[in-house]
Amino acid sequence: MKKHNYSAGPCILPQEVFEKSAQAILDFNNSGLSILEISHRSKDFVAVMEEARALVLELLNLEGKGYEVLFLGGGASLEFLMVPYNLMKVDGKAAYLDTGTWASGAIKEAKHFGETVIVASSKPENYNHIPKGYTIPSDADYFHCTSNNTIFGTQMKSFPDTNIPLVCDMSSDIFSRVLDFSKFDLIYAGAQKNMGPAGATLVVVKKEILGKTGRTIPNMLDYQQHIDKESMYNTPPVFPIYASLLTLQWLKNLGGIAAIEKINEAKANLLYTEIDRNPLFKGAAVKEDRSNMNVTFLLNDDAHQEKFDAMWKAAGISGLPGHRSVGGYRASMYNALPLESVQVLVDVMQELENKI
Repeated sequence: MKKHNYSAGPCILPQEVFEKSAQAILDFNNSGLSILEISHRSKDFVAVMEEARALVLELLNLEGKGYEVLFLGGGASLEFLMVPYNLMKVDGKAAYLDTGTWASGAIKEAKHFGETVIVASSKPENYNHIPKGYTIPSDADYFHCTSNNTIFGTQMKSFPDTNIPLVCDMSSDIFSRVLDFSKFDLIYAGAQKNMGPAGATLVVVKKEILGKTGRTIPNMLDYQQHIDKESMYNTPPVFPIYASLLTLQWLKNLGGIAAIEKINEAKANLLYTEIDRNPLFKGAAVKEDRSNMNVTFLLNDDAHQEKFDAMWKAAGISGLPGHRSVGGYRASMYNALPLESVQVLVDVMQELENKI
């Protein structure tokens, strides 16, 4: 039976990425060696790294605009630390928007480096919306936000205009929708949502914002060191970067971000329409801030949970239970999830309604 993978991360990837990755594990580029064992300094892998970095800039429309692309380890959680290390001045301060668990984690790390101003927070409402109407202090060294909140199912639909560097954690919705990415001075994202397997972290940074903190940064945590070494200051996560390259190629061949955005909107509209129509269900996030990547929803009557769980599992659906912070269900609909899989879930929801 075909599985419909709604896992929040690591998540579904395109089938062709699995197939090409599997072949590369056995024999990479007809070299007689596996991608798992080749030197990261080899001509074959250097070509992978260069193409992956170039494709990121191409897809984000940032070519020739002063940005550098890095593939690092440590996940987005390490970037919580690296961002203030590289951007917050000695005795400086930073501004953060608190929209969920990961934003809260980033705030916690920034507090180690200086004054950390929380401009707004939706925590009192269990992060069910994106705060609006906040003021960003003009004397902060940067403003940090999280574009999409996987746990709570909220997504920023617009981003503030500010005269200080704009930093965004786009781990769970990068490459999913058209944005003016040149608004951002630093973007970071764990690979394991829309780009590849866990193990690689993408950083896109405008070079001109670096080197202004007045602090000594350990080499391993210094963006400039990684830029100077072209993402090879130490041995990079070779296989996750290769799988990410394959995913970026797949996205480009599909028509890029504009093409996948239309598909993602169709998927989100299909499922949200059913949640709002079906009297057995309700959405967890405020409507205007609903995420197109992570749809959080609840049963109106928990007495139906056992029956619903048995039905979606029988339909081949995987990864649907919600995070404990919200409960209920979470349908993560990353780029590679086909519309067909969303229709299967909607059919199960309608079938449950007919049986109750």
